[in-house]
Amino acid sequence: MKITIRGEEIILSEKRALYWEREKALVIADVHLGKAAHFRQFGIPVPSSLLAADLERLTSLIAEFQPKQLIVVGDMFHHQNHNTDIETFANWRHSFNGLKIVLVQGNHDRLKPLQYMHMDIELYKPNLSLHPFQFVHEYTGPNENYFSISGHIHPGVLLRGKAKQAIKLPCFAVNENQLVLPAFSLFTGLDVGYCIEECDFYAIGEGTVFKV
Repeated sequence: MKITIRGEEIILSEKRALYWEREKALVIADVHLGKAAHFRQFGIPVPSSLLAADLERLTSLIAEFQPKQLIVVGDMFHHQNHNTDIETFANWRHSFNGLKIVLVQGNHDRLKPLQYMHMDIELYKPNLSLHPFQFVHEYTGPNENYFSISGHIHPGVLLRGKAKQAIKLPCFAVNENQLVLPAFSLFTGLDVGYCIEECDFYAIGEGTVFKV
């Protein structure tokens, strides 16, 4: 789905990402790389296929949009310890050496600076400003100069049917000051109670994005 924000054309993808056409930037949030492996280290049976599914989706987004840069709006990684999932991502990353990767650090991004450097990831904190947008992990309030694009919340919507069916879907939450991205990782919960003032929700269904 295409929407226009501050005169800029934005594509909301059903693959839990947005694409900013002018800057040829693919934008995602809350990837939480290493989370599944971290759980497995403590004996919690989380399948490694979750990471493979996330990387496959990211690869398909890159093939679809051909971005010059990938902007990750926080929580790209889940834990400060290196593990097998991070090694898998590092190998994946080096197959896209021509792609610039920018990370606006979130509360979970606690790897050592040398680890980011080895994966050729540029770091920004607390935000990255590319007019008219400000990319920040956690939204802290309106900015008179920039429209904020953030993550952290993992927004979702709860849809109910006439026969008392119910389904939770990830979504984009948008108002005049900010856009909150859905969590990119499939291994995250959804905050269906979250609401920003005068907000439009764009839910992600099977192969589609639709306004709720």
